[in-house]
Amino acid sequence: MLLSVENLVKEYRHRFKLTFRLEADFRVEKPEIVGVMGPNGSGKTTLFELITGSNLPTAGRVLCCGQDIHRVKASGRDRLAIHYHQSYQVRRFRRLRPDFLLEAPRGDYPMVHLFDEPQFNTQDGYIGFMLDFFRRLKGEGRAVLVCLHPTERYHLEILREVCERFIFVDRGRISVYPDYDALEADATAASYLGQPA
Repeated sequence: MLLSVENLVKEYRHRFKLTFRLEADFRVEKPEIVGVMGPNGSGKTTLFELITGSNLPTAGRVLCCGQDIHRVKASGRDRLAIHYHQSYQVRRFRRLRPDFLLEAPRGDYPMVHLFDEPQFNTQDGYIGFMLDFFRRLKGEGRAVLVCLHPTERYHLEILREVCERFIFVDRGRISVYPDYDALEADATAASYLGQPA
């Protein structure tokens, strides 16, 4: 099992009032490329931060190759799962335990790769390069999650071509679809897909 997101919950509160809640439960059992989509503010980046251990869950757990990512030394979590940010900025979150109380990662190269809104430049063959990179990672036995907020029609064509399954995030709720056609058959997802921002 490459990735197991088990009854994961993240809540944000302001003055004890719940302002946002993310719930997720899914698995990536074999090497594959999974597309992640949803409106801005729906929880996609928060999900990626929870998977890579840079954000603490309110409940539930994330297992990367059998290890609970939040029980692994913070300095070694990117050897299990790595988050490629669009802005290349890594947000810092409060840590509850020092590294010496946590376990070492069992691997030395991440098995789960999360791409957060990569910039698909239409010039100089960059799209082809990125798609080849995703496929190469899968060929090496890794899981690839590609989060994209489509702003152009060709973004959907890219995801349809390269992704085997899809996750749709809407207001903190995660839905998993076996293929693009199933995603498009969902009324909420279809409304989102039909109106690139």
